[in-house]
Amino acid sequence: MVSKRLSREAGHRRKFLAIIDDTPECERAAAYAAHRVHSTGGALVLLFVIEPGDFQHWLGVEQIMREEAMATANATLDAQATKIRETVGIEPELVIREGTPAEEIHKLIEEDQDIAILVLAAGNAKEGPGPLVSSIAGKGAAFPVPVTVVPHSLTDEEIRSLA
Repeated sequence: MVSKRLSREAGHRRKFLAIIDDTPECERAAAYAAHRVHSTGGALVLLFVIEPGDFQHWLGVEQIMREEAMATANATLDAQATKIRETVGIEPELVIREGTPAEEIHKLIEEDQDIAILVLAAGNAKEGPGPLVSSIAGKGAAFPVPVTVVPHSLTDEEIRSLA
């Protein structure tokens, strides 16, 4: 059970949460969320999750890898935020977490009671639509807020018209 959403109360704005990673489809989710925010007067949160399995090394190597992962996360979020500023004209909130993506998404939704919509993009790989999208289908109510799944194949024009 998720805590009460505050996005409709005075002083709050409905936030759309888009997950940013190294997949090509994440740009589609971010673009759709940004256009929805622009058309509805909400706010946008971009989340990058650094998975902990990448740091299973000796202490010195682990610290260097953690710093490199943080630099990659910052660069990826900054690039996505720049695109959103230039194309949509909004300023997204940028969040970096370390952990498993599904757990960190749940934690952020619980902590930020203005997050009301999770936006994911489905990949077009033969392995399936992606692990987060698959988790929705596999568990029924995998995330505690409504989820919008954006097809990877949508063009910028189609995203603008749908958002």
